[in-house]
Amino acid sequence: MPRYKHYDYNQTVMIPIELEKQIIPGSLEYAIHKLVEERVKIEPFEKKLKNDETGRPAYDPKIMLKIVLLAYSKGIISSRKIEQACKENIMFMALSGRQSPDHSKIADFIATMGEEILPLFRDILLVCDELKLLGGTSFALDGLKLPSNASKHWSGTHSELKRKKDKLEEKIEKLMKEHQIIDKKESKGKEETEEEKEKRELEKIRKKIEKIDRYLKENEAKQGKRRKEVKSNITDKESCKMSTSSGVIQGYNGQALVDEKHQIIVHSEAFGSGQDYSHVSPMIEGAKGNMKAIGKGDKYFAGKVLTADANYHSNENIIKCEEEKIDSYIPDVDFRKRDKRFEGQKKYKEEKPDRYELDKFNYDERSDCYICPKGKLLSRKSSKDIKEGYRQYAGKKKECIICEKKSECIRMPNGQKKYITIAVKKEKSVSKRMRDKIDSKEGRQKYERRLAIVEPVFGNIKAQKRMDRFTLRSKEKVDIQWRLYCIVHNIEKIANYGTI
Repeated sequence: MPRYKHYDYNQTVMIPIELEKQIIPGSLEYAIHKLVEERVKIEPFEKKLKNDETGRPAYDPKIMLKIVLLAYSKGIISSRKIEQACKENIMFMALSGRQSPDHSKIADFIATMGEEILPLFRDILLVCDELKLLGGTSFALDGLKLPSNASKHWSGTHSELKRKKDKLEEKIEKLMKEHQIIDKKESKGKEETEEEKEKRELEKIRKKIEKIDRYLKENEAKQGKRRKEVKSNITDKESCKMSTSSGVIQGYNGQALVDEKHQIIVHSEAFGSGQDYSHVSPMIEGAKGNMKAIGKGDKYFAGKVLTADANYHSNENIIKCEEEKIDSYIPDVDFRKRDKRFEGQKKYKEEKPDRYELDKFNYDERSDCYICPKGKLLSRKSSKDIKEGYRQYAGKKKECIICEKKSECIRMPNGQKKYITIAVKKEKSVSKRMRDKIDSKEGRQKYERRLAIVEPVFGNIKAQKRMDRFTLRSKEKVDIQWRLYCIVHNIEKIANYGTI
């Protein structure tokens, strides 16, 4: 049997180390070190410090920033683990100059970075531009939905939260009755243990009731886009419930606008909304502000290509792109059903139900109504158009619901009356113009590039950097965390493709 030199992983070794030599040129750690030292404006961070003449010395914001960026690049979000890494990890020691800030200092530095995070993002973006990492011709927009530091079980409308409170109060009553029965028993010992458990349980429930009651008193009902109440969350009222491929989560939607050339993020923001139909406008305005800050003009995005998936297809988003003269490609949910390349796939096969078409209904111009094949009237639903360029007519519920031809006329299985929507303007609607654009050969080719632009960014942040949830609460603080990860992504691009 061969013999080997002895080794022991448990041994402790005193090794003389020159910290600066651990930061190897070309590495991500080197890029973080050089950029923070030479390119990041530290003045916004220094404004918070008031210890010029009195008070104890503070940790240098540069050191704090290097520690946080390095930790996020390694997928370390916990402030306690960052503190531990500064004491045990050579690379953290090298970047921090052997300083190890307390976890509370690290947590406070990150949580209060609200005013400094955007200038920091722009400083790194400026370096990307100087190194020619921005193509400036084609961009893609997408979002990453991640859980927040709040439970979805604490979500609901005000009426739902009141019902939850009532149920908890009923549970207290029930436990109190059980508690009285235990008190009447003569024997002790085991019963005393049960009594202690009951008390702890009652205290937990009372705290939950107080939490709900306090929230209902201090906060008004949360209104959605259509002035209808939406569910609030007691723990983090700015987060929301959203559907993902992994199920329903309580969280935030991290948006990123990405340049095609090297997948540099030109703007990022977290939203407490799972729906993307209103995110294009704030993202474009934010990106314009960033590009203006690094020396680009107000019309930087005019004539540029922007792609986004079907979740962004809305009149509001398309109109915003047209106003900015952006060549946008935002498909509707049925665009693949119209693509001949997917004709053979059942998933995208467009089903055409056998229903009465418009030619089966006669229009009475004098009374402005339609007459169905059974002789029933469909009257004008409103004197105003239901949306730009359309009118809607509807039958009577009591007539349609008992009609023997209902299954051949009403499209929805549970529909109770027939609706007819008529285009009354000759010009194409905003949505129709976009559908025609997407269905063209050039449109499909440009849209297909979206995956290669934006998906690698989210793959890097979520899989490689292990950003799988937000640990802070409120939109302002979640914005900080999301942008820090986007900054780390851009710094990594500088390390890989630039020379600093």
